[in-house]
Amino acid sequence: MCGVFGVYAPDRDVARLSYFGLFALQHRGQESAGIAVSDAGRLTALRDLGLVTQVFDEQKLHGLPGQVAIGHTRYSTTGSSQWANAQPLVQHGRARTVALGHNGNLVNAHELRDELTAAGVTLRATSDSEVIAALIANDERPLDDAVADAMARLDGAYSVVALSQGTLLAFRDPHGFRPLVLGKIHDDYVVASETCALDLVGAEFVREVERGEAVLIDGDGLRSVQAVEPADGGALCVFEFFYLARPDTRLAGVEVHAARVRMGRALAAEAPVDADLVLPIPDSGTPAAIGFSRALGIPFSEGLIKNRYIGRTFIQPDQELRQLGVRLKFNPLAEVAGQRVVVVDDSIVRGNTTRQIVRMLFDAGAAEVHVRVSSPPVIGQCFYGIDLADPEEMIAHDKSVDEIRDYIGATSLAYLSHDGLVAATQRPESELCRACLTGNYPTAVPEEHGKLRFEPAAR
Repeated sequence: MCGVFGVYAPDRDVARLSYFGLFALQHRGQESAGIAVSDAGRLTALRDLGLVTQVFDEQKLHGLPGQVAIGHTRYSTTGSSQWANAQPLVQHGRARTVALGHNGNLVNAHELRDELTAAGVTLRATSDSEVIAALIANDERPLDDAVADAMARLDGAYSVVALSQGTLLAFRDPHGFRPLVLGKIHDDYVVASETCALDLVGAEFVREVERGEAVLIDGDGLRSVQAVEPADGGALCVFEFFYLARPDTRLAGVEVHAARVRMGRALAAEAPVDADLVLPIPDSGTPAAIGFSRALGIPFSEGLIKNRYIGRTFIQPDQELRQLGVRLKFNPLAEVAGQRVVVVDDSIVRGNTTRQIVRMLFDAGAAEVHVRVSSPPVIGQCFYGIDLADPEEMIAHDKSVDEIRDYIGATSLAYLSHDGLVAATQRPESELCRACLTGNYPTAVPEEHGKLRFEPAAR
């Protein structure tokens, strides 16, 4: 789960535009952030662990002049959370220097790393993203051809922004697992993971970067290369619709907030309940809770107040505080006392947080706690850019809905059906990746797939 941003604008402060673009994409990754700029072909990159506002200030942005820039917010799916894996990473190759930011996950990274190291290429990070940069940086053919050849060798999910030789690059895998959009600020081009980033910097949405397409932007304008034939149907990640993307984003022309409200309405039709209040698990569960509330005429209430400042903390609670668990993040309002409440969430993975929330609501005096989930049970690992638990850790992997209800202690539990979820996205089922919900993967999956598989101790 990462966010990427890029801008080619010779007469604008491209580092500052990237900063605000990343600010809009902070939800896609909170481990590290970075910006790389090209100033007359000279690359400079600044990256560090932390949130966008922690990594950058006025002085640092002022020290990043240039005509073109890319930015990245990281949530690790391959490679540990350390400075060496922060992006944009910079690869100095035999042919050129490349700065690159990647959202996705490669399923053939192991084979490509072995090929590169056998060819004498030095790899310093432990992420799959470095492989993409190294392929382009060490290909002595023209940049267009180097990018196209690299794309042909990659298998898995990749929405990428990169800088090389004063050119902004943006390219997307042939399945289109992760979103990538193109916009314009007057005559200047912007690319981003989500349309909400275009909105924040005042860019007009132009179109999506197509599946298998590479876009190159330089002083001569924009040129497009269909580097890889699009896969049949496509496979836009359905997790983006019900959890990952910001609600004000449009995915494949569909507003995410509206899709989540439709999920809630469908859930109410499939699993109605007689109750007094509908409570969301904020924030991604809120639109579905609104839809559920409207469909059944049950009053909507915040009910659970979220501490939005908890974010990423490096200070761990002591044992007594740790036992309070979910109260670090949520606290119930007094109005739940004596009420039959419906708690609406976007998904349940391990079930531990849901169990604590149910217990917390009963402790606050709720008479009944009904749990409704606006997605089907999550049963499979994601190999395409979302850091889900191993299947053995997923509560739905080997438990029925009744067994899950018993575990979390709810009065009742129901999930949205697969058909209900697909209908809410308003996209054909054939154009969505639902592998984590079905176990059916659109590509071959690697035998060795641990997040830390390229760490020295793991080889």
